[in-house]
Amino acid sequence: MQAYAAMDPRLPLAAVPAYARRIEQLGFDGLHVPETIHDSLAVALLALEHTTRLTVRTAVTLAFVRSPTLVAYTAWDLSTMSGGRFELGLGTQIKQNIEGRFGVPWSEPRSRMAEYLAALDALFTAFRDGGPLHYEGDHYRLTRMQPYFNPGPSATRTPPVWLGAVNAGMCELAGRMAHGVITHSTNADPDYLRAVVLPALDRGATDAGRPTRPMLLASPPIAMGANDDSVRQERERQRRMLAFLYSTPSYAPTLGRRGWTELPEQLRVMIRAQRWADLPGLITDAMLDELVICGRYEQLPALLTERYSAVADGVVLPPLGEGHDDRLLQKCVTALRRTPTENET
Repeated sequence: MQAYAAMDPRLPLAAVPAYARRIEQLGFDGLHVPETIHDSLAVALLALEHTTRLTVRTAVTLAFVRSPTLVAYTAWDLSTMSGGRFELGLGTQIKQNIEGRFGVPWSEPRSRMAEYLAALDALFTAFRDGGPLHYEGDHYRLTRMQPYFNPGPSATRTPPVWLGAVNAGMCELAGRMAHGVITHSTNADPDYLRAVVLPALDRGATDAGRPTRPMLLASPPIAMGANDDSVRQERERQRRMLAFLYSTPSYAPTLGRRGWTELPEQLRVMIRAQRWADLPGLITDAMLDELVICGRYEQLPALLTERYSAVADGVVLPPLGEGHDDRLLQKCVTALRRTPTENET
C-alpha cells in the first residue's frame, strides 16, 4: 500500500523545504500539496527542489481559475527539473469560491473539467512532439503555439494528471481521462468507495476502452499520535474540520448514507449566522466514532489495512506535527508500505 503525507495548508513557505525532506526521510512514497492560502504549484517547486526521491503531487490545484496553458508550462517544468517526480492533481472547487473568492465565471464543472484535461493533453503533445497546438471546445480554444513558445521535448515523463473527485460524475470522468483519483476526506469511507467511487471509475474506464481503472488514493480523516492524549487532541481537530467541510452540499453524500441528512443544513444555518465557534458542537461523539480513524502510530497500519487494502491503492496520512515522534511514525509508514493492496495480490 502506498503511503503519502499531507501538508498543513498554513505551513509557511520558508518551512516547506524542511518538511518535504522530513517526509522523504520518514519513507513516505510522496507528499500531497494543498491549495488554500498558498499557490500549490509554488509549494510543489520548493518541495521538489529540496528532495531527491519523493513524489510531489498537488492535492489539489484549482483548475478553473488558471489557464490550461500556464498550468501545462508549470507542470512540464516541475516534471523536467525533478526527473519526473511531479504529479499534477486538479480539482474544481465550488461555485461560491470560484466566483466570490477568485472572481472567475462559473460553468458546469464536469464538462469543463473534461475539456481542461483534453486541453492539457493537447498541450503536452505539442511540447513532446514540437508540433502545432490545436484544441477547440466550448470552454477552451487553443490554436497557437509558435516554436519560440514551445518548451520542447523532455527526457522525463509527461506529468501524470490526477483528479480530486467526490461524486459519481467526476469519478466517471476520472475513469475515462485521469491517471488517478484522490478522495476528499468527506468521501473516503470504504463503503462509499465500494458503492460509488469504484463503480464510477470502472464505468469511465470501460467507456474509454482503458484496460484498467485509474489508481485510487484514500484521504480519510485520521486522528493519530504517539499516545492516547495526542490521539484525543487530533480527534477534536478533526471534529472542527469536518464541521466546516460538511457544510458544503457536494460533500454531503457520506452523511446521507448514514442517515444524517439534516446535518449539512444545520451547519449551513450556523455559518449564515456567522456562528463559526458553534459548528463543532453539531458533530457528536457518535458521529466521530464512525467518521474518523483513531489510533496510536503502532495501531494505524492494522486499522488502515483493514479498511482500505481491498478498495484503494494507498492512503494519505494527515499533516505531521512536530518531529518528536518520528521514530514511531517511521515504523508506521514502513508497516503500511509492506501491506499489499488487492491490485497487488
